[in-house]
Amino acid sequence: MTRLLLLGSGELGREVALEAARLGLEVVAADRYDGAPAMLVTPHRRVLDMTDPVALTALVDEVRPDLVVPEVEALATEALLALEAAGTHVVPTARATRLTMDREGIRRLAAEELGLATSPYRFASSEAEFVQAVAEIGTPCVVKPVMSSSGKGQSTVRSGDDPLVAWAYARDNARVQGRPVIVEGFVDFAYEITLLTVSHVGGISVCPPVGHVQEAGDYRESWQPHPMSPVALERGEEIARTVVAALGGHGLFGVELFVTATDEVLFSEVSPRPHDTGMVTMISQPTSEFALHVRAILGLPVRADDLVVATPSASAVVLGTEAGVPSYAGLEEALAVPTAQVRVFGKPTSHPGRRLAVALAQGDTVDQARERAREAAAAVRVTVG
Repeated sequence: MTRLLLLGSGELGREVALEAARLGLEVVAADRYDGAPAMLVTPHRRVLDMTDPVALTALVDEVRPDLVVPEVEALATEALLALEAAGTHVVPTARATRLTMDREGIRRLAAEELGLATSPYRFASSEAEFVQAVAEIGTPCVVKPVMSSSGKGQSTVRSGDDPLVAWAYARDNARVQGRPVIVEGFVDFAYEITLLTVSHVGGISVCPPVGHVQEAGDYRESWQPHPMSPVALERGEEIARTVVAALGGHGLFGVELFVTATDEVLFSEVSPRPHDTGMVTMISQPTSEFALHVRAILGLPVRADDLVVATPSASAVVLGTEAGVPSYAGLEEALAVPTAQVRVFGKPTSHPGRRLAVALAQGDTVDQARERAREAAAAVRVTVG
């Protein structure tokens, strides 16, 4: 039996584990805490600090997986590089995992090596460098740790703000302490999208565009398909294929793009794994992003009809508001919304702003689908004990 070691067992990892199990794989779910969502769907679990290279190497030596599938950014990527060099199959590649967990690495690849359009940016490792970077980029600008996820440590500096507040916030909320921050010029974009891009044995395929709403850099809603002009869509797909080809390996990548009112397309970020905004594909596509990821890494075919969106669809998240052990009410009302589905992730604890569930819905139009997804999400009530 093929054994898959999942490094990161949150809600995205849970769906990957389910799709892997459907194809007969044995899944070992690893995370920094016990009871993570993917651990609830497999009997094999490991709890460790995945940023510790010694612990991560020992885990791989113990489990002896056929596939190592990173599902979070907070990993000892130097250990993954060494393991890959010794013959371990890291998905899509250890290099891709290393580059994309670090905003500096992926931004330099995209802008400086591949020549893709991006927002203007500077990196800063000290207060003095940071103040200079803000002065060069100008305000408003966005400040982020080079290593973080789900909007952690991200803020906007506007005219008159004390930039050192943003510096401290980014440094305090970075996944890895002591790393630089990135200062990005503010992009006056008309909308932002995710292009879920699959590298597989037959080539590189791109799903219909996913539109999304983020708050403080964290996903709140997504929908598919997002309307785009043919010019913008063609350019977006070209950028997505270029980045994914440069990173190498097989699997699903979430490529985030900004699109301006004049149809200019700018590269933002890429994740070499299923993307949170892509949870909408659990209802919008015949083959979800999670199933596509597993198929691709196993060398199985990905067909054009796997990527079709027949009916406009949307997702909306359910967030925790208090700290404690969550329980859920209102599912009856949520599931009474036409076409609605609900996925409760099974996280063992809640805290304000933590993503605990997602509502999915379809509609005759994207707007109707979004309205239904929001209505279903709002019906789910989280209480804590």
